[in-house]
Formats: sequence, C-alpha cells, structure tokens
Amino acid sequence: SIHSPLSNADEPPQNINHSMSLPPSFSSLPIDIVVEILARVPKRSHPILSCVSKNFSRLVRSPEIHKIRSLLRKDSLFICFLGITGAQWFTLRRAENNNPTTEKNRFVSIDLAFPSQTEQERCVVAIGPEIFFICGSFNPSSTMWILDSRTGTFRQGLSSRAERLCRSVGVVGSKVYVIGIYRDADEMHVESFDTKTQTWELAPVPEDQGWWWSWAPTVSLNRKVCALRVSGNARCYDPRDGSCESLGLPSKDKWLCRTGACVMNNVLYVYYARFGLMWYDYEMRLWRVVSGLSHLKKVRSVAMAEYYGKLAFLWEDVEVGVSGKTKEVWCRMIALERSERGVHGIAEASQLLGSVLRGYILHHCLSVSD
Repeated sequence: SIHSPLSNADEPPQNINHSMSLPPSFSSLPIDIVVEILARVPKRSHPILSCVSKNFSRLVRSPEIHKIRSLLRKDSLFICFLGITGAQWFTLRRAENNNPTTEKNRFVSIDLAFPSQTEQERCVVAIGPEIFFICGSFNPSSTMWILDSRTGTFRQGLSSRAERLCRSVGVVGSKVYVIGIYRDADEMHVESFDTKTQTWELAPVPEDQGWWWSWAPTVSLNRKVCALRVSGNARCYDPRDGSCESLGLPSKDKWLCRTGACVMNNVLYVYYARFGLMWYDYEMRLWRVVSGLSHLKKVRSVAMAEYYGKLAFLWEDVEVGVSGKTKEVWCRMIALERSERGVHGIAEASQLLGSVLRGYILHHCLSVSD
C-alpha cells in the first residue's frame, strides 16, 4: 500500500485473518511473523509463492505486505523523459522519514550515463532490481546493456545471436523476449534472454507476422507478450508455441502515442483521455471502464506502473497559452478493487512531483524492486 507508513516500524499488521491455514513449514509461526518474512522475499519470486497455496497467493497481494515493503523501501519507479539531446531519468521513492503526516514520494533526478551514444534505446524492460536496454530500435544491433538500479551502474550483457531491429520487448517469468527482424530478413523472429542462465535462445516464430511496433509499453498478460498498436489493437504473442491473438482496443485514435498501459494481478489497464482508465475483462473478451474515477483530469501524456500494490498514474501538465521552458509532472496513486461488478478505483490526492523541459516526452515508467 502507498498509505503513510506505520509510526512504529515494529508494529505488526492489524488486518490479517489469523485463521488462515498455511503450509506445514509455517504452521508453527504466528501469521504476523509469516507476513514479515514474505515481505522480505524479492518481489520477482511472488508468482512462485502464489503457487504454493491459495493463502500464500492472498498474502503476497495483501495491503499488509505492501505496507511492510513500503517501510523497508523495497520498491521504486524509474521514469524516463526522452528528448532530442538525450534522456533524463528520475526515480520515485518513499521519503526518508517515518512521519505519517508528512510522508510523500520523492521525485529525484538521477544521472544515468548510457554507455551507447548511437541511439536512445526504446526497447527497455525491468526484472527485479535490473533494467535491460535492448539495442536495435533504429539500427540493427545485437547489444544489450543492463542497469543495476541499486548501484546505478551499467554492465554489458551477452550479445544476442545476430543483429536485428527490435520491435517489441516483454517479460514472461525470468525471460526477456525480443520480437524483431534480423538484418536482410523479412520474417519476424523472437529471441529470449534467460536472466537465470544468462543465455540467449530462439523462441517460436509468431504466426502473425504483422507490424509489432508498440505505441505503449509492451506488457505481459497470461504469460503472453502483448504489444499495443497504433492501429487500435493489442497483439499478444505466446512464446510457448508462437500463437497470437488480438485484443481489440476501445479506441482507434492514432494520436495516443503516449498512452499508459500496465498489468496488475494479471489484469490489463489502459488509459484513454476520451474514456478514462479502462481494464480488459479477459473472460468476457471486452473492455470496461474502471468505476469511481470520473473526477480524474483528462490528460494526454500518461505513464503507469504498479507501486506498492497501487497504480502509479503519472502525467505531464502543460497549460495552454502559457509560455515557458518547463512543464509540470504530476502523480496520483490509485487503489484498484475488483469484484463481481467490475473494477473500482480509489484515487489519492494528486502530487506535484517536479518539472522537466518542454521538449522532453514521458517515455518509460518502470517498476523495480529488491
């Protein structure tokens, strides 16, 4: 949760159902201790924990887990604004004090000297505390750089099998999937980088060979890589067999190049200035509006990411007719509650994070965690 932290860091969570049954290995431990332990498990391992039991699945998604992780400052957002002269990066982190009345998120500019000076990479994803920069957005390349968000240092990863143009990149489990075109080839190919074994391997060729350039962050849904297309469609690729499916987006507006997209608890959320925040009902195969957010300001340049169990909703604000060299960057945290009736959103107050030069465009918003 992004609520203000507890005044006493040692105070146990109060809202956990103490009657929950747990696996035998934890049966002798108080539930409060179990939650304290699980909160310290790397977030990238939560999907594995969710498979242990239904109770574990509930616990790793509970507000208590997020509250403890917030106290420990386990998670942060890395936000990139891209301009003609380069990229400007910021982090969004919990403040360094534990005062519940003044606790806010800190928007801090950071200096990331990207090793490659030939292009500003657009194919970027995060796994755990590491951010992967896949080169080849504009010129064929086999290079990959990896940023350790904890130290701010880059290292060069293993080169891919051959130079290719990167069209979309997504994460499924511990693997980074790169959909692209090899030099002097017409057919789409997919390579996967296994972050555990640090090796590249070929993945099944997509049966749909259409254009895979995404106008929003590529997301992972139901263990598939989904790219949101300018033509008003979302194309999802299954790395297990190469099959593809389409999720018809609710708008065919081609001027939504900076619309946000995010997956939380295996639910895809997409923002449209025309409709508001929407979610995809996978069972019904239709798009629905998140209720309770009619008061949100309609904006165009948006980025979204999960942050301590809530949706971090960021946008740029440029007042029409007002001259100046900078524009404001704002954020709202939105709690999302799903029920049989749909998804209901509860938005916290807007927070002015800071300002950037007008020539810079909000481009990446990546959730990283220890």
